[in-house]
Amino acid sequence: MATIQKYSKKDGSKAYMFKAYLGIDPLTSKKKYTTRRGFKTKKEAKIALARLETEIDRNGISTTDSHVTFKEIYELWFEQYRNTVKESTLYVQKSAMKNNILPRFGNLKIAKITTVYCQKQVNYWYENYKRYPNLIGLTSKVFDYAIKLNKLQTNPMLNVIRPKVKEKIDQKKFVSTFYSKEQLKVFLEKLEKQSDLSIFLMFRILAFTGLRKGELQALRWKDIDFDKETLSINQTVAKNRYGKNHFQTPKTVASMRTITLDSKTLAYLKRLKLEQRKKFLMIGINVKKEEQLIFSNRKNEAYHVGYLNVFLNKFLEKNKLDKISVHGFRHTHCSLLFESGASIKEVQDRLGHTDIKTTMDIYTHVTEKAKEETAQKFASYINF
Repeated sequence: MATIQKYSKKDGSKAYMFKAYLGIDPLTSKKKYTTRRGFKTKKEAKIALARLETEIDRNGISTTDSHVTFKEIYELWFEQYRNTVKESTLYVQKSAMKNNILPRFGNLKIAKITTVYCQKQVNYWYENYKRYPNLIGLTSKVFDYAIKLNKLQTNPMLNVIRPKVKEKIDQKKFVSTFYSKEQLKVFLEKLEKQSDLSIFLMFRILAFTGLRKGELQALRWKDIDFDKETLSINQTVAKNRYGKNHFQTPKTVASMRTITLDSKTLAYLKRLKLEQRKKFLMIGINVKKEEQLIFSNRKNEAYHVGYLNVFLNKFLEKNKLDKISVHGFRHTHCSLLFESGASIKEVQDRLGHTDIKTTMDIYTHVTEKAKEETAQKFASYINF
């Protein structure tokens, strides 16, 4: 029961106040109180208290003075969000929140976070993270959820000034993401001599098909049609919310595709299929008929999603080869397709690009590279 009390203000004048119990906060499960001061008469205080109690009975606990933290709202939001995205996306977004957002917002009272504070964090993200727009979007979603829960009136992230994304292609950086025909040849020749057939073939397929790493690691023998000389992509391996391997549908609808394979790669695959069967038979593992993975570890499970990255970095360092990422072999395939005369549409379909802009970015680089070589070609031809 709230009590009305008389008290003295700093200037010596008298006023009235009350402290009222509001009930149990449904979000935090904690008791909630409020204190109101500054009433000139006891009657004014009684009227204000009556209005407050009526409002609580009608609408529940007032939320504008909520002490709930950003982290508490995030945890409630995340329980709903996890049912709307793929496991791999959930893993990535949870990591982004844990590493880059919660350390800056987590313990703050969500109702006290200002646009000025948000702007400072956005500026920091812009300077330090390539995917800073994603961090802005995630943070904003938590604020929006707080509004839905009546814990916040406005989203402070809506009024921040977003730094402009640099859309211009950095040619030097772009070049470093894939190999030329000569570089690829040297890489594969050394790899074939120094690794087993399975590892060699994984990188050959990446370079000769443009598959994404996860698509490659999810391949099963049923996806290969040796008669039609085709490869079907319908699954990908990604990390789930616990950081473990998880099979799921590919990145986009366009990623579900069937592409042709060259005869030499098919010959390597036939050889690997026989070797795999013999190897597993020797250690007492039965090869699965339809669901058998083409590339698997000693336990006949898919390689961990980071396995190829670790192997590649060590191999490049050992052989003093030009740096490239695993994803760079996808760019390599795209670039060499253009150099071999493939059309933009053919490249888009083969690589499963939903947005043709992705294909065009690489095409732009290839054509610019050709322009740069024009003068040298002419000089070499004239030879004086």
